[in-house]
Amino acid sequence: MTANAQNPLISVVSPVYRAEEIVHELVSRLVTELSTITENFEIILVNDCSPDKSWEKMVEVSAKDSRVKSVNLSRNFGQHYAISAGLSLVKGDWTVVMDCDLQDDPKEIPALFAEAQKGFDVVFAKRQYRVDGFFKKMSSTLFHICYRYFSGIKTDKTIANFGIYNKKVIKEFNKMSERARSFPSLVAYLGFKTTAIPVKHGARFAGETSYTLSKLIQLSFDVTIANSNKPLKLAVEWGFVLAALSFLLAVYNLIAYNLGAIQVPGFTTTVFSIWFVGGLLLAMLGIVGLYVGKIFDQVKGRQLFIISEKVNFED
Repeated sequence: MTANAQNPLISVVSPVYRAEEIVHELVSRLVTELSTITENFEIILVNDCSPDKSWEKMVEVSAKDSRVKSVNLSRNFGQHYAISAGLSLVKGDWTVVMDCDLQDDPKEIPALFAEAQKGFDVVFAKRQYRVDGFFKKMSSTLFHICYRYFSGIKTDKTIANFGIYNKKVIKEFNKMSERARSFPSLVAYLGFKTTAIPVKHGARFAGETSYTLSKLIQLSFDVTIANSNKPLKLAVEWGFVLAALSFLLAVYNLIAYNLGAIQVPGFTTTVFSIWFVGGLLLAMLGIVGLYVGKIFDQVKGRQLFIISEKVNFED
């Protein structure tokens, strides 16, 4: 478990957003815990164009310790893109990915590292009890329910980004250029030897979360479309269901007409059919449009992220 200065044993990547009051505490705790494993580590903080003074705080901590490296993105790309930016720069044999708000407790890193030494390439942190508000818990639950149904992929809502990853996992991750990015789902796709250990989930150190229900819904759509074609299959199934309903409705109307039950022939069924079929067709076109839109985004081949500034990197 030796490593030289150019190849640290452990790298830590943490995306930063609205964390000006957290940065110093985050680095302090990370240095304390990482030092119990090795002095040869690097901490990579990625500022996702935070509107507060997070970047200034990051520069301050980097000036005090060359092992703390700061990255500033040119604009707000999103959490998972910021993680990707940090992972593109890591040099460690092992990489820890964690949020900056200290809900992912740095004290759990030694346990994650120890479990990885048992032969695992990926060790996820499994949150036993989430210290979040009711709204965030509910929105997270809804996200996982929708994602499981529309993607057909099993997920564990107690697992997020926090974990430790072997350098070969990070190497393969960096080869993936999907525009729709979700770090845990992309890691799961890689298929390396994986386990999870229970960890404590802490309260946010300061400020409020930037994740909203709309962002979770958008993430759900992106991840589902990127990993599954089940929505397209559902559209086909709905089409067959519609055809069956239309046939049954026609049979009903024929029988009702012969029995004299229909007083105004055709009015009710015509209106119902137009609304029902029109709504279903719009939904199907919307589903197809989402896939076409994602294909359009992908074929443009634009950068996943743009780095405007870096501190404490040799290049």
